[in-house]
Amino acid sequence: MSVPVPACPARPRPCPGAAARATGALCAALAAAAGVALWLAAPAAATPPVAQPGHAAVTLKLATWNMEWFLTPATFNSLKGHCTRDEGSHRWNPRSIPCDVAATLERSSTDLDGMVQVAKRLDADVVAIEEVDGAEAAAQVFRAYRFCFTGGHEVQNTGFAIRRGLPYRCGPDLMELSLGDQLRRGATLVLFPGTPRELHLLAVHLKSGCARGSLESHARACARLARQAPALREWIAAQQRAGHRFAVLGDFNRELQHEHGAGLWSRIGADGPGKPLLNTADGEAFRNCFPGQTHTGYIDYILLGPALAPTLQRGSFERLAYSAVDAWRLKLSDHCPVAVRLRLD
Repeated sequence: MSVPVPACPARPRPCPGAAARATGALCAALAAAAGVALWLAAPAAATPPVAQPGHAAVTLKLATWNMEWFLTPATFNSLKGHCTRDEGSHRWNPRSIPCDVAATLERSSTDLDGMVQVAKRLDADVVAIEEVDGAEAAAQVFRAYRFCFTGGHEVQNTGFAIRRGLPYRCGPDLMELSLGDQLRRGATLVLFPGTPRELHLLAVHLKSGCARGSLESHARACARLARQAPALREWIAAQQRAGHRFAVLGDFNRELQHEHGAGLWSRIGADGPGKPLLNTADGEAFRNCFPGQTHTGYIDYILLGPALAPTLQRGSFERLAYSAVDAWRLKLSDHCPVAVRLRLD
């Protein structure tokens, strides 16, 4: 049985194709016809759950979702007036948002309600979430969840939403992944601490801009992604040395299934002796988050360590796409959730 949750997107665009204007009225009609009562998630309490797992096997649903510059409306409003126009300016002012985000991604209450509905459909027990400005922002969407977040100064933090009632412990930030806080830190979480079901999770949001490029190139994005690999490799190796069941999940900004040669997959030791990682997307057909999106492969992954891989429920891989209507009328996200189910004895 599944442990009881509430609950993605690629940025919504108008109905795709040359006939977008002609189909606008149709989309609007569909949106009206699809009127489903939406509700806004209330903030979760801050006290960690104390329930202990029983002896019967449980099914745990793990997911990851990049929520795309997700802030509270008040924070967004306070930052949009002094947005930054380039990466250099943003580095000097990490509590800022880019001007294109300020102009196009201010979410209304209807947009927020739409994201709540995505989270409800996802219904995951633990969600690695990326591009979120901490627990207050996440609680707008994830009701009856607790949160662990990295402590970076950026508005884009990485963390976990944990269904209330699951025993957990927030772990330390994986600082080495941030290259001295130039990039995003890794978030760590221990589920069922101190019990035979103990799981160690790492949520990541790696450097963007090098989805398929060579990590040996001099391109800035690829060079920085390559510099993140040793920290990830060492965390994985440390989990193996400790005999932990573990997973790495999040936005890798890398099409791991299309790599050749010395890519990120090999640099984190995933194809070395013992094959320490299972990519749960292997063998799964790629589908975009909504019609008209131009992505060509997965970049959001759930990777399982060797002791956890046997618990994967066959056929449970899920990519929760958005409907064309929702993608047209709502500002959701430019990513949608990926999830799997594990059966834990």
